[in-house]
Amino acid sequence: MSTDARDHTSTAEHTRPRPWELYFAIASGVTYSGGLVAQFLLHAPQPIFLALFGATYFFGGFFTVKEAFESVRHGRFEVDFLMIVAAVGAASVRKYAEGAVLLFLFSLGEALEEYALSRATRSISALAELAPRTATVRRDDGSTEEVPVSEVRVGDTVVVRPHSRVPSDGFVIEGNPSIDQSAVTGESIPVEKTPLRHQRGGDQPAIPDSAKVFAGTVNGATAFAMCVTAAAEDSTLQRVVKLVEEANVAESPSQVFIERFQRWYVPAVILSVLIVMAVGVLALHDPFSEAFYRSMLVLVAASPCALAIATPAAVLAAIGRAASAGALVKGGLPLETLGKVDVMAFDKTGTLTWGQPTVSDVVPWEGTPAERLEAVALAVESLSDHPLAQSVVAGLEGKIPDSRHLHASSLRAVPGRGVTAVIDGATVRIGTLQLMEDAGISVPAGLRADVECLEDDGKTTMVVCLGSQFLGVIGLMDQPRQESKETLNALRHGGVRRLVMLSGDNQKVAGSVGRLVGVDDAVGGLLPEGKVAKVRELGSGRAVTAVVGDGVNDAPAMANAHVSIAMGAAGSAVALETADIALMGDDLGKVPFLCRLSRATTATIRQNLVIALVVVAFLVPAAFLGLEIGPVVVIHEGSTLLVVLNALRLLRFDKGREHEGIVHEDRPSRSAAAM
Repeated sequence: MSTDARDHTSTAEHTRPRPWELYFAIASGVTYSGGLVAQFLLHAPQPIFLALFGATYFFGGFFTVKEAFESVRHGRFEVDFLMIVAAVGAASVRKYAEGAVLLFLFSLGEALEEYALSRATRSISALAELAPRTATVRRDDGSTEEVPVSEVRVGDTVVVRPHSRVPSDGFVIEGNPSIDQSAVTGESIPVEKTPLRHQRGGDQPAIPDSAKVFAGTVNGATAFAMCVTAAAEDSTLQRVVKLVEEANVAESPSQVFIERFQRWYVPAVILSVLIVMAVGVLALHDPFSEAFYRSMLVLVAASPCALAIATPAAVLAAIGRAASAGALVKGGLPLETLGKVDVMAFDKTGTLTWGQPTVSDVVPWEGTPAERLEAVALAVESLSDHPLAQSVVAGLEGKIPDSRHLHASSLRAVPGRGVTAVIDGATVRIGTLQLMEDAGISVPAGLRADVECLEDDGKTTMVVCLGSQFLGVIGLMDQPRQESKETLNALRHGGVRRLVMLSGDNQKVAGSVGRLVGVDDAVGGLLPEGKVAKVRELGSGRAVTAVVGDGVNDAPAMANAHVSIAMGAAGSAVALETADIALMGDDLGKVPFLCRLSRATTATIRQNLVIALVVVAFLVPAAFLGLEIGPVVVIHEGSTLLVVLNALRLLRFDKGREHEGIVHEDRPSRSAAAM
């Protein structure tokens, strides 16, 4: 089995069907069986069974000779070359049947190996076939036209029918579809989408996840219209396919070791064969044919077929398993490294938290009804487009009946302080304590204490004052994900010694979130260069570090860790390009699963290496003790297939248990009520 088949620098190499190789292997088996029947059962004339064995040599050796020639032409002496030498050597000492069975089993093993390895990447390569070939484009006059997906342009409006696949990346502008995104993000249940208004000719608002759709995902029972944001060749699906095809470029430590080992091992085998033959003829005075035959046995027994396939088979299977769970792993190096991580650092915003503030506290002051405080805040903040104002509106609008809504006017922003407005002729101020003091309003000590208490818990505060009367304080916080604490506990139990949170927020906010999610250290006030310095500090000595973030503003810190993981990479070209591992969905709970998969992959590689070396260690002395070439070949090729089958078990690793022990919650809705 040639190095060309073993380098595995591209998964595409294993997804190409090679039926003729299997057909030739079967033909060699048929002719070999026919030769045995003709020679031993029918006692046919010698030319007949020799012709059948010759056909076995042709069919069994056709692809092997071709690949051996290529390796020798490039100055490499590899397994295929050794097998050809052994088969020719067997024929030269009139062991035609033994040489024939060697080539038959070798060619069959190579063909089955290619088939088995293709299974490791078939689910990945199938992604390329998910996108439909055509799309229904709606023109400006309202008419629709069926066009090839390659002709769909950014900005086009595409209509997606019920139970059909989404043709391009984009966002929903009409309808409320339920989309099965499992092929891209790995999410197990369909995701409800809400439309986003499309502003033609102007600046587009940021597209929320609730409106994004991806090429290759499956629509539910509701038709919808979408605006295209990426051409077919630039879609998330195509980027993932391309990156997976290049995934094994970064070789794992085990693979590097095996390749270095083979560079001296194969020449050492050839030298050993020559020594065995020379000792047999010159020292033991054996007939040349016997010494040559024994040397051929040693050559077959010592050939490193199973050893060469041990690592790439496991790596490809693990990459395929990760992809089916919605994670893109860029090769063997990060795959093996992840299971050895000692220190894991997490970005705060959007990773351990949801990345959007929600109303967490409504604290009335001195007998003011909470409904009064909420109604005034809602009326004023409804006039503002500030993100915090929108969060207040989202948290309070469901709590105030329409009959109690107040009317505010004359909104004025005070930069860095808050806003003012007018309700029923009275001035309303909402913002910081400094906003009140600038207006000459004395802040009671008790109210100040309430504000400080909320801020000590890492919350953003808004003081509400109507005229000169304080109504109370509203607290907002970027809430931690429910699964954050459980994920960190799972990582800690899995062997990660230290869990750290890195944040650009002030230390109070970072400390508060850190306590809620259970990190060992929470470091706030970090600019990007500060995060880089902290990651380098965490990796000092021999500690293996990992950084989990969004792959955009955390890219410098990720680049300085031993392995990096990007959250929510679907639709983000930056996240896909910068991270070693990209979680296609916004799913922190998959990190412990990937760590388990990494450790299982490393264990499988070790098992495969043991199998390969034990078989070689058994066969070489057995060959000296008189074991015939037939059993040697069967055991040798059997070990290769055993190694491949052992690796393919990773395709079923923790199937359906990716989130075992971790409870998820939905992203907080913009219409969520205050806590």
